[in-house]
Amino acid sequence: MEKSKVLIIGGTGYLGKRLVKASLAEGHETYVLQREDMGVDIEKVQMLLSFKEEGAHLKLGSFNDHRSLVEAVRLVDVVICAISGVHIRSHQILLQLKLVDAIKEAGNVKRFLPSEFGTDPAKMENAMEPGRVTFDDKMVVRKAIEDAGIPFTYVSANCFAGYFLGGLCQPGSILPSMDHVVLLGDGNQKGTSSIYVDEDDIAMYTIKTIDDPRTLNKTLYLRPPQNILSQREVVEVWEKLIGKQLRKSSISKEEFLATMKTQNYAEQVGLTHYYHVCYEGCLTNFEIGEEGEEASQLYPEINYTSVHEYMKRYL
Repeated sequence: MEKSKVLIIGGTGYLGKRLVKASLAEGHETYVLQREDMGVDIEKVQMLLSFKEEGAHLKLGSFNDHRSLVEAVRLVDVVICAISGVHIRSHQILLQLKLVDAIKEAGNVKRFLPSEFGTDPAKMENAMEPGRVTFDDKMVVRKAIEDAGIPFTYVSANCFAGYFLGGLCQPGSILPSMDHVVLLGDGNQKGTSSIYVDEDDIAMYTIKTIDDPRTLNKTLYLRPPQNILSQREVVEVWEKLIGKQLRKSSISKEEFLATMKTQNYAEQVGLTHYYHVCYEGCLTNFEIGEEGEEASQLYPEINYTSVHEYMKRYL
């Protein structure tokens, strides 16, 4: 079967650059949307040029120029959007409504993968303010996609390993301590295991799914079985690697919520997500139904990175 042509939007971002590399590695003709107004952002310019050297095509386009989006979309079979949905960076989820309009007008796209890649927003109807804005906005985009009759796959990648494992699941930390860790609750509450996925693996699973009929109009959940661990189990992995026990303190959910309310809006959004993941177990408190598929079962050929292997890089 001929491989789909792919357009990646947000290709210089944290996940986007990995999607570009995975698409090229899997042999897809790959296009990357390039903004004209890049100013003097030399790192992104050089990244785009490196993609070009590796075989990607750069296509000028902008969310502020509908015609440019339509022209870019018409070049490909599959569109993957990886623009930021993280408030501490830039929350741009609803910009995708312009992309939905362009895909609808172009009329040629076989599959659209919007910017999701985290907690499944369809499972978060009871999420707290202010963090629920992320899930609500993603559901607005989903509704627009489905109302337009655009074929889709939603990717629920759970916890990015770099953000969660690096800081031993502690908000605001991305490097593991050699001395002390704060446990959220007791770090081992029943039913509150999280799911950690290497960002390169997220990209590869995503690219694997774009031509797979089994995931058409479904959600692809990334649940590598070795990587479903509580915070305390993550800490234990790190302790074995460094050969010592960390000092431990804890913060109750009441203390966590009280502290959260003293932070600025963007920080509160992110901390709300931490609360749902680490205190409520929102990533693992449901079974995958007919609306979804699990990635490691569909693609056993991907030798995903375990938590233990991932954390070796910090030694």
